[in-house]
Amino acid sequence: MYNKLYPKIIDALVKDGYIVLEDAFSESLCSALLSMAQDESAYKRAGISGADKVHLDNNRRRDKIRWLEGGTKVEGEFLAFTKELQEHLNRELFLGLSYYEAHFARYDEGDFYEKHLDAFKNSKNRVVTTVYYLNKHWGKEDGGELVVYDENDTFVTKVSPKANTLVVFLSEKFPHEVLASRKKRYSIAGWFRVDKF
Repeated sequence: MYNKLYPKIIDALVKDGYIVLEDAFSESLCSALLSMAQDESAYKRAGISGADKVHLDNNRRRDKIRWLEGGTKVEGEFLAFTKELQEHLNRELFLGLSYYEAHFARYDEGDFYEKHLDAFKNSKNRVVTTVYYLNKHWGKEDGGELVVYDENDTFVTKVSPKANTLVVFLSEKFPHEVLASRKKRYSIAGWFRVDKF
């Protein structure tokens, strides 16, 4: 179904290390995932991973998360795409990816996430990051952009969290931050890993 996306993603990861794809999936899938994300009953405050535990830090991140379990048809369709992408990444780039995890992320007004790397220090785990945005009618004045930097801390790109935009990048190569959102913002953040725990 998404066969045209896989070679685009692989080529971009080899050439640039990242890609931003607008209108990535069907509008119906994006709308259905947004409806799921808007059920706020199971969200929890997101923490910062330390050496031995996760702790809450309002000065570093303020988003709320809810893990995707794959139990619904809608989640299943999204995860089917990631499963096939994992197969392509392993076949074409020999990444040895063994697992994909993802969660819905909700940013309320004023929420942000300071600059960070997705790969944990001194541990090869998260290899490829995906971020999929679900926000309809999102304007420049609404904030909440993803800002991506390179390994030398030089600005690379700024991505507006508009509905149906998919971002894929190498987890160890690109520090990034989420600027303060000026209204409620939803996304799915995910990681292809070489471990499972």
